[in-house]
Amino acid sequence: MKIRSSEITSEYTYLSRRKFITSTTKLMLGTLLVSSCSDSDITTNTQSQIDNVSNNIDSLPDKLTTYESITNYNNFYEFTTDKERVSILSQDLVISPWTIRVGGLVKNPRTFAVDDLIKIFDQEERIYRLRCVEGWSMVIPWQGFPLRKLLDLVEPTMDARYVRFETLYDPNQMPGQKSNWYEWPYVEGLRIDEAVNDLTLIATGIYGKSLLPQNGAPLRLVVPWKYGFKSIKSIVRIDLVAKQPESLWMKAAPREYGFYANVNPKVNHPRWSQKTERRIGELQRRNTLMFNGYEEEVADLYTNLDMTTNF
Repeated sequence: MKIRSSEITSEYTYLSRRKFITSTTKLMLGTLLVSSCSDSDITTNTQSQIDNVSNNIDSLPDKLTTYESITNYNNFYEFTTDKERVSILSQDLVISPWTIRVGGLVKNPRTFAVDDLIKIFDQEERIYRLRCVEGWSMVIPWQGFPLRKLLDLVEPTMDARYVRFETLYDPNQMPGQKSNWYEWPYVEGLRIDEAVNDLTLIATGIYGKSLLPQNGAPLRLVVPWKYGFKSIKSIVRIDLVAKQPESLWMKAAPREYGFYANVNPKVNHPRWSQKTERRIGELQRRNTLMFNGYEEEVADLYTNLDMTTNF
């Protein structure tokens, strides 16, 4: 079955299609069809079979956050701390051409052009909940590919224990980087078993459209069971390393932001409770779910870890 770009870039059409697919799949005992899309601006899209497709639909299910909200309410301190001005200040970010270097403790270090990555990997649809550490949340229909597929290409060595990510550093394009309050560039990290988990995504789009700069174009990480600041944006470098990376937020406020940052309603931020959250577009607060609702998929990663100490 072929799906034209014009059929998925409209939010109304997208929502209608997702509603139909969700209703149909419930009658088919959970057998899902997940759309696969290439560079969604101009090309024809094809549908591919995806392993573990149960991860590709919001399992609650929750109503999707509107495209307008997703693209106009953003944390991206490289531009500004004002969520509603990020979209304005980031609109001139040059996102093409763009390359990403993948190296470190790997057998085949490589530098990829984003356009090549989109051709190499089928672009999968993943509907994930996003929970910000600040206490707000969204439900976002991403497009992208599993990080593990990229790591498979470069072949991590036996010494690789962690994955380190780095954002573009360009104060001329990103005025927020002129601030001395943080140690730029933005750095984040995952344990390698977290990185190769089926849920971990390199996102290239939202709602069938290519990512906009305010959402982390052209490539961002999405780790849906962790607080949003772990999902680093506008990535230019990925390194496999032996030692745990120290992220920007760990350096800025180590008592408040730990390495794991798993969504946990039982562990409060030092300055506010994490028991509830405000879903963008809703008036009432809702209870926060352990691991943001993905406990079944990821809890076994932390069986021997004290989640209070290792926050």
